[in-house]
Amino acid sequence: MNVTQSIIRKATPEDASQIFELYKTVSKNIGGLARTENEITRAYVENFSNKSFENGLQFVVIDPLNEQEIIAEIHCYQLEPGVFKHILSELTVAVHPEYQGKGLGKQLFQALLGDVQLNRPDILRVELIARESNIKAIQLYENLGFKIEGRFENRINNGNNSFEADIPMAWFPSKIR
Repeated sequence: MNVTQSIIRKATPEDASQIFELYKTVSKNIGGLARTENEITRAYVENFSNKSFENGLQFVVIDPLNEQEIIAEIHCYQLEPGVFKHILSELTVAVHPEYQGKGLGKQLFQALLGDVQLNRPDILRVELIARESNIKAIQLYENLGFKIEGRFENRINNGNNSFEADIPMAWFPSKIR
């Protein structure tokens, strides 16, 4: 697939079923998402989608060859305590395994961060947490302007008596850099 032909748009409530299927597929690969396949439920997808519609952002990528299929998604939203209203958090990106490595994740981040720059003057920080072994993702986030802010040692249980750190990262819109 030529990623320059990909269709990126804001998600709608009607996308929930396809986003659920995407997350089930991505979660089958160890490290694809923090949640395992059996932890991906319709309620989980509806919950993050509803929060993203209410006070955050959610974008999807549509397969240009099959305009009915969602092949990637990104979302984030504001946390509930008022002291965090200037932050978009809980950022998650999912790209179908057959489409990974083609620049879709980068395009989704550019759409999301661009929307923050243009339309969300209330947002002064976008944050995410990356698994330390996901070096390619961390490099992508740094190239997009995210800064590493520390390490959460032994935060991820790999399920085989091994643990790894989570890496908290943040991006700041240019209006306050």
